[in-house]
Amino acid sequence: MPVGDLLAVAAVALGATAQRLTGLGFALVAAPFLVVLLGPRTGVTLANVLSIAICLIVLAGTFRHLQRRLAATLAVGAVVAVPLGALVVRTLPTPALLIGVGTLTAASVLWVVAGRELRLLRRRGGAVVAGLASGFCNTTAATGGPPLAVYAASTSWSQRAFVPSVQLVGLVSNGLSVAAKGPPAVSLPFVAFCGVAMAAGLLGGQFLTRRVSEAHARRAMLLLALGGSLLAVGKGVTSL
Repeated sequence: MPVGDLLAVAAVALGATAQRLTGLGFALVAAPFLVVLLGPRTGVTLANVLSIAICLIVLAGTFRHLQRRLAATLAVGAVVAVPLGALVVRTLPTPALLIGVGTLTAASVLWVVAGRELRLLRRRGGAVVAGLASGFCNTTAATGGPPLAVYAASTSWSQRAFVPSVQLVGLVSNGLSVAAKGPPAVSLPFVAFCGVAMAAGLLGGQFLTRRVSEAHARRAMLLLALGGSLLAVGKGVTSL
């Protein structure tokens, strides 16, 4: 397997570990590296496909705490935003996509790190706005989690209900993103390797949950995501 593919598989494993440790973070960690190694279109779409599997696994274990009505409202916003995001992906040239994806992800990470709240999201229709932002970020950069995290922080959404609800939103937005853009241009063996890496990452995350504090795990995940985002921006700038 080429070195680039091996690095991509490693990014998938690391993202899955982050997801298991923090409940949110697979795409934040994996997507920027997949974009750099596979290109913006293939990298983001592959991250969408793998996120579907991650969301299904997490939702299966937390389904009883799902807030169906709120999750459905968020999903409506995501559905509306997906076509716009797909149009942006098809229209922009590769360097611009790299810069855009990297900048969007880096901004999302920094917003979550800052712990900023948006009073707008507390108002009626705030869930739809959060869903719109999540759907657009998910389609263009495979990072739909940060807008949902900002919504949770702004509305004091309990972590127990947050985890399964955002998995359902992720299933909808990732599924529609793949449908709108088509499958990633990668071989089936490579997808299989990514699947194995994802399973290994989830198991590794399960092992680490007993040994790493949530605060340290979250900090490491965000630092890795920020590094990958800046790498994508740098590659886009040098490709202009």
